[in-house]
Amino acid sequence: MSDAKHAYRKTLSQRIFHFLGSMDLAITLLLTLAIASIIGTVLQQNQPYTDYLLKFGPFWFDVFESAGLYDVYSALWFLAILTLLVSSTSVCVIRHTPAMLNDMRNLRTHVQEKSLKAMHHRAEWRSDKAVINLASDLESRMQQQGFRAKQTLIDDGILVSAMKGGLNRLGYIATHLAIIIICVGGLMDSNLPLKLAEWQGRLTIETRDLPTSQIPAESRLPVGPQAFRGSINIPEGRSSEVAFVGMRDGYLVQELPFKIKVNDFRIEHYATGQPKSFETDLVLVDDDLAQPIEQTISVNHPLFHKGYAIYQASFSDGGSALSLQAWPLTKAAGKETVEFETKVFESREMIWGDQSLKLEMLSFRPFNINPDPTDDEPDRIRNFGPSFGFKLRTKTGEALEYINYMLPVEKDGRSFYLSGVRTSPAEEFGYLYLPVDVAGGLDAFSQFLTELHTKEIVESIAHNMMLETLADLPNSTAELEQNLEQTLVILVAMFIDNGFQGVAEFIDTAVPENERDNLAPAYLGMLQEMLARIYFNSHDGFEIDNTDSEQLAFLQDAVSAIGSLPRYGSPVYLMLTDYEHVEASGLQIARSPGKPVVYLGCALLIAGVFILFYLPQRRFWLLVKAKSGVTTVLLTGMSNRNPREFDVFFEQQKQILQHGNGNS
Repeated sequence: MSDAKHAYRKTLSQRIFHFLGSMDLAITLLLTLAIASIIGTVLQQNQPYTDYLLKFGPFWFDVFESAGLYDVYSALWFLAILTLLVSSTSVCVIRHTPAMLNDMRNLRTHVQEKSLKAMHHRAEWRSDKAVINLASDLESRMQQQGFRAKQTLIDDGILVSAMKGGLNRLGYIATHLAIIIICVGGLMDSNLPLKLAEWQGRLTIETRDLPTSQIPAESRLPVGPQAFRGSINIPEGRSSEVAFVGMRDGYLVQELPFKIKVNDFRIEHYATGQPKSFETDLVLVDDDLAQPIEQTISVNHPLFHKGYAIYQASFSDGGSALSLQAWPLTKAAGKETVEFETKVFESREMIWGDQSLKLEMLSFRPFNINPDPTDDEPDRIRNFGPSFGFKLRTKTGEALEYINYMLPVEKDGRSFYLSGVRTSPAEEFGYLYLPVDVAGGLDAFSQFLTELHTKEIVESIAHNMMLETLADLPNSTAELEQNLEQTLVILVAMFIDNGFQGVAEFIDTAVPENERDNLAPAYLGMLQEMLARIYFNSHDGFEIDNTDSEQLAFLQDAVSAIGSLPRYGSPVYLMLTDYEHVEASGLQIARSPGKPVVYLGCALLIAGVFILFYLPQRRFWLLVKAKSGVTTVLLTGMSNRNPREFDVFFEQQKQILQHGNGNS
């Protein structure tokens, strides 16, 4: 019974061994790796998870995340396939190398005459030379052609065996070894050790936005032989001794054995304003060096040190200092303009009236070459000048993202301050146009807005408008006068709180359905009249009917802007008045110990493929026999590659062997 179990186990182990070395398994693994590589090329790898979530939606985001498609080359299944391919190829090499090496040396001197006559390439002729002499001549001739040749005595003659291109079998061994070496190099550069450390609880991926000094030790990687690819943004004049390695929805901090300082960052632009090239003056300080390394790096021209490669990858803002003015847009925000200083990436609590919001400064750009949202032609681009991006976040965590431009933009011959707003990065910005007055600022618009929020002014103008409207009405009553005055005040309040949409909802609620078609235009007309009277209230001597077209156009633009404020979502408009631009160089730092191994594998693969395709193995046999007083020669040959080319080669050898020896 024990012998049967032993035989079964031996058979099972042999089956597993042969399965690992099978061609079917190898092809399946290679195809799977090819498909995975296509996915890794098409789907951008190692991006922030929020980008994938916005791009694919919650359902497909979870599906792709579970499959590890956001970091294909470090996914567990990809590494498992790579390991299995190494095992499979190694078994192939172990199984076939002894036979290959033996085939390289073996001239096959025991081939039967029956087998020779069955070969496709064969020829026969006769000679008057003795068998021994002819066999020696043929052997010498084959050796002159670069073949290894050997004579073997048989029962009724001599067999001359010859072979050329025995190294062809080395091509098979070299290509298979190359695959093993390349895969091993890939495994060396994978983050498999990081995954193992994470599984063991020794490593924790950090997802919080923390200062480098506050990142815990379990999220830090010490200096070591491990492979990594990290990035860091270093402002001009500052330095760093770490790199940030992106991992799924977080990051790890990789310690460096040296310090990198950015002395200066330079960028060149095309005439359109688009970036053309950028470079960084680096200083690398290493305690093992007598002098720091000073070098300018640019795209495709990295700095190499101790197996680390430092690439110029990108650029960003380095914490530019901004001077801002906050113009109130709501009654709660007050009447006065507030000035304050801030920096990009700075967050602070801002209190406007009874509203507390967190101001998060996101970005600054000194100029913007963008499609013109004020133009109907989508391909029209223009330089909008400096801009800054920020978020206003409530205590509940909800936030609106804004982008404000420093300089006014022109639309339809009039100037506006432009402010974009959106609720999420997946949306396009919607723009608020604040009209610029004749002095080039927002004073006239702000004054108009303040008067709209002043109850005494609105009620006074509503009272005067009521008296003028009912002056010629003989049956006017105190109740009618009071209702009309209250309606005018309510219309203005509705407009301020909810824009024209709020006025339309008020009309739908307050006016009977059968009278809406007639009264709705009247209500809108009264609102427009009220807005005009309030605007011109501070303009002594102005008559609405005699006002110039520029003033009326400004009023129309101001009313449109105020009607959009309920959707703008901010109690203030932040205006950029001055800035000090600080740039940061985006560096990518990589350590790849498996790269030399991969290069070695590639060189071996090239050599192996060259040997396989351009050094074919060719074998010839010449059977020399004496028959009825005449010596006969049977020539046969075979090649393991290029049979059509071998047809010509065989005929050439036949002519050399037959006629070169004086045969008939």
